[in-house]
Amino acid sequence: MSPISKPDGSSPPARPANSPADETAASPAVETAASPGGGPPRPRSEAVPAAEQATRDLAAQFEDEKPGRVLSGPAGWLVSATALAVGALALWQVFRPLSQGSKYYLIIFLAGVLPLVFLAYPAGLRLPARLRTRRQRTASAESTPATTGSTRPTVTDWVLVALAVAACLYPVLPIRIGGGGGGYNAFLDRQGLLASTDLVFGTVLLLLLLEACRRTTGWILPAICLLFLGYGYYGGLLPQAWPVAHAGLDFSQLVDAFYNSDSGFYGTPLDVAASYIVLFTIYGAVLELSGAGRFFVELSAAAFRRSRTAAGRTAVASGFLLGTVSGSGAATTVSIGAVTWPLLRRAGYPPERAGGMLAAAGVGAILSPPTLGAAAFIIAEYLGVSYLQVLGWATVPTVLYYLGILLAVEIDARRSGVRPVVVDVGSPWRLLGRFGYHFASLIAIIAFLAAGVSATRAVVFATALAVALSFLDRAHRLTPGRLVTALVTGVRGVLAVTAVCAAAGIITATTTKTGLGPQAAALLIGGAQAATSDPTLVLVLTALLAAVALSLLGLAVPVTASFVIGWVIVGPALLDLGVTAPAAAMFVFYFAVLSEVSPPTALAAVAAAAITGGRLVPTMWQTLRYALPAYLTPIAFVITPAGLGLLGIGGVQRIAFAAVVTALSVAVLAVAAGGWLPGVGPAGVPERALGVFAGVTMLWLEPVPVTVGATLAAVAAAGVFIRRGSAGRPPSRSAANPVEEQL
Repeated sequence: MSPISKPDGSSPPARPANSPADETAASPAVETAASPGGGPPRPRSEAVPAAEQATRDLAAQFEDEKPGRVLSGPAGWLVSATALAVGALALWQVFRPLSQGSKYYLIIFLAGVLPLVFLAYPAGLRLPARLRTRRQRTASAESTPATTGSTRPTVTDWVLVALAVAACLYPVLPIRIGGGGGGYNAFLDRQGLLASTDLVFGTVLLLLLLEACRRTTGWILPAICLLFLGYGYYGGLLPQAWPVAHAGLDFSQLVDAFYNSDSGFYGTPLDVAASYIVLFTIYGAVLELSGAGRFFVELSAAAFRRSRTAAGRTAVASGFLLGTVSGSGAATTVSIGAVTWPLLRRAGYPPERAGGMLAAAGVGAILSPPTLGAAAFIIAEYLGVSYLQVLGWATVPTVLYYLGILLAVEIDARRSGVRPVVVDVGSPWRLLGRFGYHFASLIAIIAFLAAGVSATRAVVFATALAVALSFLDRAHRLTPGRLVTALVTGVRGVLAVTAVCAAAGIITATTTKTGLGPQAAALLIGGAQAATSDPTLVLVLTALLAAVALSLLGLAVPVTASFVIGWVIVGPALLDLGVTAPAAAMFVFYFAVLSEVSPPTALAAVAAAAITGGRLVPTMWQTLRYALPAYLTPIAFVITPAGLGLLGIGGVQRIAFAAVVTALSVAVLAVAAGGWLPGVGPAGVPERALGVFAGVTMLWLEPVPVTVGATLAAVAAAGVFIRRGSAGRPPSRSAANPVEEQL
């Protein structure tokens, strides 16, 4: 993702062809006509499908950090056919697992997916100008970001495809190749004593995975993998007095750990991608093609159509509803932004503030049950618990996250005097009556999980239900052809995360072999103990250091990789200090997720700026302001036992106490960040500073800190009242007449 640079060196975000940032641009939300019976509006012209396609293309660009190719011809057919076969295999594995075991399935799955990465994602490398021919320089000068996404695979790409197929299928090939080969069982028998042929193919697969990660996420993750690889190989040369020193591993031991162990390429992260994520991406594609996404946005608009803050509330509610099936922060940001940005613009929101709101709401998709981000499935596998338990842990924090954003929306509306917008979408009850069946599959997932059905079977059953219900809407019936499209789209959506999950095996295997996890944990705890000897303060400082480390790590790598690295490095430190495994895992998970709204990278904010046309850096800071309470809430998971109530762990009394107090803390922090107390007026700097201190104090979920924090919050509120009395009631800046907007 490399926007065209301005003359001053800054990089404006790219806009889709139908960018709503243009006042005259047609939004898919505006250029519609109401359907008979109050259903979702139908397109007035063919411009709407084109606009929706442009939105999907932009969303795909931000799904990962690099855009993929738009393939056609033989390459397109090959990718579609292979993706269809992989999707069918994933569904088959749910009900009729391969008799050779799960690792055998992972080998076949990776052999189907990895070659597609080299066809679907361009290399993005260019020779220096002095080394290129005149024809190449001319073609490069004439190319644009729009055309580079549709380039055909090169000869190099096809060579990498062949190598990927060979390296992935080598462990199961029944033929002898030199001293290796001989089939799956023979390959497993050579664990720890790999033949030279095994080492060659293992090295090739290692290099291919690094290249696949580079194509899909950029240079940072491959560099981190190489750093771990170098540590495993050269760590034996470090002074043995150093805590991170180890006995040393030779290259064959490392390749064996990566290629022929359960903690390497075919470890838990890839298992999660092949067993869970691919099924949920297929489910999301089915819901999208059945019209669920548009229904969720329109229902949000209908629910708040008569509210003064209808535009902002619609954006936030849309982010939550779309997040229940998306699991991708940046892509959800694009989806809701393309529809709700015209409403926000008409209401008077500046592009940067609207972009911050959209990005914060979109990132909530990774936190919203029942489809959390990929790292949530890894949590379930690492801790050996059901996915339903992870959903339970995420429920209260998700509600608190969106509560903070909604409060910020209300505060902004009063502080900035945004104009009311009348959204003409009809009655929400009529929409629910006609299209409410889209919720059925979401409810079905929870019901199946509660009944003890595995997560894989639950999502397959829910997908089948969504397909059957799609025939209630003639415009979105999932005919066999469209069903194949959904299956292919779902598999293509998992290409990048599969590459990341397989490459994460380099990190986990190196950490396991060298014992880096306990050593890093000891360093982290030692740093906190150098400042204080009090056990409670050591835990607090360790949590703060871990939060900073995870935030910095998440700036450079995707959420899934950030969680895996954070869990093997930070997780042991928290566990050693007595933090429970659920609290430690969710702590790492939330800070990995929040990296998508953290400057200076903030991928979701970049996506939002691409929609609104706002300046990138101010959009990032606005996003941070909206999401500020979410950065502090995870601290409460780990510093006190009462914090487990936020994860739904403990009795009803603990859960209610933790939820109510943290909600009050979030409200106080939102007022402090927004500088406005609803119903009263603006808050000055002293009141805001006092509010921040009060909100943070209440996150220490013990009676004394909660009492102190509540008292300080009351004092801050009293200060706002006094300020209002001395200054007089501020005049309202809202427009006398609302702006009408048809959705």
